Amino acid sequence: MTRKMAPISAFVICKDEVSSLGFCLESLDICREIVVVDSGSTDGTLDLIESYRARGLPIRLIKREWPGYAKQKQFALEQATGPWCLSLDADERLDDEARQMILSLPLDETDRFGYALRRKNHLYGYGFPPDLVHAKGITRLFRKSRAHYDLSLLVHEALIHDGPIRTLKRGSILHHHHASLEERLAKNEDYSSLKARERIARGRTSGPFKLLLNPLGRFLKIYLLQRYFICGTPGLVNALLHAHYTLLTELKILWPQLQAGRRSKPDAR
Repeated sequence: MTRKMAPISAFVICKDEVSSLGFCLESLDICREIVVVDSGSTDGTLDLIESYRARGLPIRLIKREWPGYAKQKQFALEQATGPWCLSLDADERLDDEARQMILSLPLDETDRFGYALRRKNHLYGYGFPPDLVHAKGITRLFRKSRAHYDLSLLVHEALIHDGPIRTLKRGSILHHHHASLEERLAKNEDYSSLKARERIARGRTSGPFKLLLNPLGRFLKIYLLQRYFICGTPGLVNALLHAHYTLLTELKILWPQLQAGRRSKPDAR
């Protein structure tokens, strides 16, 4: 039986994602091309990719040193050969409804720039949240000629686009964390350092009010406004981890200011 495919080039960046990447690649078998850019995997990821290519998935593997999130995503986008592109992270996959929706899209419409898909984050001890929990729509399917990544961002890369976007009514991107708590906290540490560097370079400062209110605001937004309280203790932990990331970011923006203030004052006698 011939598999139905869409005129889409998917692209994924990865490093040491052997536990996640297979699910991602399997969900992309509706695409005519899958570009995978690896930045030095040593855990069996490359063998996994080759096994899926041997099974018939249209994968092009490119090895490239790590230049940063946005630059690697932009490079992967530039390698895509199709007019439409679909971006997934290595620990994400399309659910069956999203796959069917994508196959039914009128991608030949000249006035359509792209489509946003809702993303559901897996919660330890719970699973994927129900539809009552807010799932943010993220532009992931778009015309290659009308989009590029903001290369000034060090983390949480953003797509700059030109044209109208429609959010798919059905289907989701499923984001599955395979990390332990220690690994999740370490990721918060790494990401917050990058975010603080990025914001300091743009002239951003912090202070006592931002230090107190921004983490609290992040917690309330996720726990109450996005309704993660529905998910019980796992929803609470998720909101607290996001607040922890925001707190670390604010501390790392504030810390150089405190150091500068300390150097400007004479030592007490």
